[in-house]
Amino acid sequence: MVTIVVGTQWGDEGKGKVIDFLAAGHQLIARYQGGSNAGHTVVVNGKRYIFHLIPSGILHQGVECLLGNGVVIDPVSLETELQTLEKEGIPYAGRLWISENSHVTLPSHKALDKMEDRFRGKGMLGTTGRGIGTTYADKSARIGIRMVDFIKPEVFRAKLEINLQLKNYLFKKYYETDDIFQVDRIIEDYAPLAERLRPMVRDTAYYLNDALKSGRNLLCEGAQGTFLDIDFGTYPYVTASNSIAGGACTGLGLGPTRINRVIGVAKAYTTRVGEGPFPTEIAGVFGDRFRDLGAEYGATTGRPRRCGWFDSVLVRYSGIINGLDELFITKLDVLSNLPSIKLATAYELNGARFDRPPLNFQDFSSIKPVYEEMEGWQTDLSGIRAWKQLPVNARRYLDRIEELCQVPISTISFGPDRAQTLSRA
Repeated sequence: MVTIVVGTQWGDEGKGKVIDFLAAGHQLIARYQGGSNAGHTVVVNGKRYIFHLIPSGILHQGVECLLGNGVVIDPVSLETELQTLEKEGIPYAGRLWISENSHVTLPSHKALDKMEDRFRGKGMLGTTGRGIGTTYADKSARIGIRMVDFIKPEVFRAKLEINLQLKNYLFKKYYETDDIFQVDRIIEDYAPLAERLRPMVRDTAYYLNDALKSGRNLLCEGAQGTFLDIDFGTYPYVTASNSIAGGACTGLGLGPTRINRVIGVAKAYTTRVGEGPFPTEIAGVFGDRFRDLGAEYGATTGRPRRCGWFDSVLVRYSGIINGLDELFITKLDVLSNLPSIKLATAYELNGARFDRPPLNFQDFSSIKPVYEEMEGWQTDLSGIRAWKQLPVNARRYLDRIEELCQVPISTISFGPDRAQTLSRA
């Protein structure tokens, strides 16, 4: 059984909690794309854990976690997470595996990422500066360094020399900076990390497919969200990988016939971090209040997220291109104090009405949402333990989302803790 969990908006939908909630029914959890720019937050018994690379399921004893070939690995960031696991007494030896084919993020990637975004001027993307896009660029340019290269000192040196020759030329001749990277210095700093990670590196595609043959269940974890996908997102304000469900096949080495279930995660409202169009964004004081109500600050960078009303046009389109079987709605509790709630049912542009997002960036930046307003429930949800206990207006809101998005809602979350989750069945 293979299940994919995918974000249906612009990321930050709460996928970390969803993975943690579903982990108990799976023996394997695999991350299929992205890098340390992702931040998945899980709260268990009041304790907060933040993961950037390691799948959230690591908190479940007996569950194995894998970083697939579609993930880019920052060894420094990964080492920090490993130290956190050790400090918390969470064992990972024999439970955490890294694909031989995953690519490595180095200091030069981070420096170039920040430099490139600065030079874009008004076209700045607002990247995290974690070197994700530049690592993927090297992968596509066929000058990247994979984990299987990284853990072999002689191969790492040879490939690093080629890679840095080009990077240093760019820094010196084009960007006119003194940020020149030395091969020996990077090898000195990263050799201990390579030694540390070597036992975890393996052919994860073969391992996963072999595990599936033996009847084990796999949960595939995506980072970011559908509209940050490099192909289907609001390009160029997107991430550098395929964050849609299809990315699980290429990012893990799974045939599409292996996929049994796709779960889309959506907030009960919408958020976005960084630059790019956001039709339902709430500006001003109310937008700031919304952010504080939902504690909408990035788990990776701490950046404040932009907040807006639920956009059913986006989520409906996500349902189509991800092949969603069900929706998992998070942060329903954030709306509990509002007397009325809006949700976008369509878009308008130059007098025309649209029921799907335009792929033309200029049009996407100019569209206006068509809103429907519903009465709020203004009731604390923390004591809810059954679907029928939900306030009538909360159920009406969820039913309307389900109707508009054309995907059934199976589960809701109304707080950060693992226990604050409710299945419809």
